[in-house]
Amino acid sequence: MADSITKRSSHLLPGSWKGKVSNYQQLGGIETAVLDNGAGNGTRVAWIDTGSGLRFKVVIDRGMDIAGACYDQYNLAWISHGGISPPNPAAVEGATWLDSFGGGLLTTCGLTHVGGPEEDKFGARGLHDRISHIPAQVESIQQPDLRSDDKQMSLTGRMIQSSVFGPHLELKRTIAATLGEPVIRIHDEVTNIGNRPAPHMLLYHLNFGWPLVDEEAEIFWDGDWKAPNGQSSRIFNSQNDFKKCSPPIDDHRGGGEAVAFIDITPDSAGRCRCGVVNSAIDLGLEVAFSKSQLPWLTNWQHWGEHEYVMALEPCTNPPIGQSAARKEGVLMQLEVGETRSYDVSLTVGS
Repeated sequence: MADSITKRSSHLLPGSWKGKVSNYQQLGGIETAVLDNGAGNGTRVAWIDTGSGLRFKVVIDRGMDIAGACYDQYNLAWISHGGISPPNPAAVEGATWLDSFGGGLLTTCGLTHVGGPEEDKFGARGLHDRISHIPAQVESIQQPDLRSDDKQMSLTGRMIQSSVFGPHLELKRTIAATLGEPVIRIHDEVTNIGNRPAPHMLLYHLNFGWPLVDEEAEIFWDGDWKAPNGQSSRIFNSQNDFKKCSPPIDDHRGGGEAVAFIDITPDSAGRCRCGVVNSAIDLGLEVAFSKSQLPWLTNWQHWGEHEYVMALEPCTNPPIGQSAARKEGVLMQLEVGETRSYDVSLTVGS
């Protein structure tokens, strides 16, 4: 199924705009703004238009995550009832992370913990940690330069997740695109800027919604998998076609959900691919990443009425939490000054 995703043809033929366009904004580019209404009032965002039909909104104040995204008339992302809200570093204790989980195409989880709330001798950690509530310091915005035929655009910012006497991790994120191509490229660098080794876990919560995700749309990934609990095994079992999107189901009202932890299989170049294809609207989205950087994938399915979402989540660890990862001997430690890099791309195709 992954082989069926091919990049959509560019709406822009090379050089076809020469002598006809005054400003790159006729074709695409990056536009920053501040929301001035509703729950997201005062939140900085950046609209990125690739000029290929793919447009998406980066929430600068929420870890440079991605909220809405669409291709032509089709929505790609799931947006929660609450949508975008301002950062609130205090709203990360216990499971309160869910109170401001806007969904969106990307919510970043980490940088020291992914999984449920927990407490041990190393401290207390809330659901999925704090990075998605940290505003970015924008370092650069690169716009397309048509005079030099440079079609690249990018937004780069830094977030510091820090606590006095605790870990001090910096995330430098670049979100890039090429004018005329329906591709989002995310490059992250996580650095331990403290003076002691620090635990590190990272998960890319990629949330897909209607109409990309709809009944009979097909999910693709390959690898060994397991359902971590009985509730998940109602969906993820050998008797059920869990790679076909379900209609809304009563079992998923409220907190009903299913999840699979996947030891994803890479290709010969070490690249992993997963995604979803909806042949009814001739649309698909492929996620690609490196097995050496992100060895695991989580597939979250929540087929609730009016809360209809499927997520694919490349990750350093399944969301088992710091405590379990430490006990299993798989908790990563970043040494002082050490940087780890991560690259994830999303391609819209057919």
